[in-house]
Amino acid sequence: MVLSGLSRRSSRSWTVVAVAVVCLVAGVLAVTRDPHPAHADPKALPHTTVEVSAARCGRGWSAPVPGVQVFDLKNPTDGAAEVLLEDPASRAVYGEVEDIGPGTTRQLTVRLGRGSYAFKCVPDDADAVTGPTVRIAAGRSGPAAAPVTEHDLIPPALAYQKWIGGGLADVVRLTTALRDAIDGGDLAAARADWLPAHLEYERLGAAYDAFGDADGAIDGTDAGLPGGVHDKDFTGFHRIEYGLWHGEPASGLRGPAAGLVRAVGALRDGWATARMDPAQLGLRAHEILENTVQFELTGRTDYGSGSNLATARANLDGTVQVLTRLDPLLATRYPGLPDLRGALDRVGGMLDGFDHGGTWTPLGRLDRRQREHVDAALGDLVERLASVATLCDPRRTV
Repeated sequence: MVLSGLSRRSSRSWTVVAVAVVCLVAGVLAVTRDPHPAHADPKALPHTTVEVSAARCGRGWSAPVPGVQVFDLKNPTDGAAEVLLEDPASRAVYGEVEDIGPGTTRQLTVRLGRGSYAFKCVPDDADAVTGPTVRIAAGRSGPAAAPVTEHDLIPPALAYQKWIGGGLADVVRLTTALRDAIDGGDLAAARADWLPAHLEYERLGAAYDAFGDADGAIDGTDAGLPGGVHDKDFTGFHRIEYGLWHGEPASGLRGPAAGLVRAVGALRDGWATARMDPAQLGLRAHEILENTVQFELTGRTDYGSGSNLATARANLDGTVQVLTRLDPLLATRYPGLPDLRGALDRVGGMLDGFDHGGTWTPLGRLDRRQREHVDAALGDLVERLASVATLCDPRRTV
């Protein structure tokens, strides 16, 4: 949902990737809120009731068996708790359930094999407690990954924030050229300058939450505005796009162009004191392309330039920039990382095929086969990146 005066990105409800059940999906640790994973019917599986209180964490697991099984996690206390099933030596996590409320029971379905396991109970507002170690002598376990902490995410977040600073400088330079063309009355040059400036901004996708209200002024749409595209609060790139591709004279675009340059200049000048939340970096890698599917591939952000596929390509570039910073964390946690990199390259090449010397094929000119191919390729990336968001979701370990 896009609200009045806000960009499509800063106003949407974030997809929740917080954990309820771990299931085996394509050989990676995939976490969802669905308590009934598709690979097994919990009613037909072995069940073990385990207490998750601080005093008796993990109690009740006295007859360990290999294979897919269900743990009924019972919280007898008066406070909520998070529970992890981990290897007590390596701290690799096999399963996790958040927000087990007071007096409630939640299910965790996992596959366990040869190895050592222990439940870690993390009550709200209290230290984590690790239960007794349980050993299984046979079988093959499901996927596991070492938890990522907020401390782990600080270096990649700082590196990404530094990169954003350089990108903002480029946005200022390119929007200044756009403004100058409009000031000079050369609307053909302005149309040529608009796309590079807009794409440079779109590549900064994982930082939009830190941009705050500035993002709405720079890249907002007319959704929810009483006057639509003619509303005084419709500003930024898309306001200028509408005017440039709908015959508006330069005199009507000088104000919006000057406002855009002021907005991006202020954002660049204040970026040194801005603070990105390191805990959100993995989630943003997923959200960039989820927003691309929601807004660019539906044409909801096309105000005349027909450049949605170019924007999708810029969003893909932005996703790669985030993943590059997260690589040191993902390399040892995500077996599907090489396949993800390959998929990103393939989708990039596919999108590049719609670029004809700087003129991009509009969505409306794709035939059915092309449209299905684009939708499927971007949708597949969104699913893959959900695992990145999950693995980089910081966990309490103490």
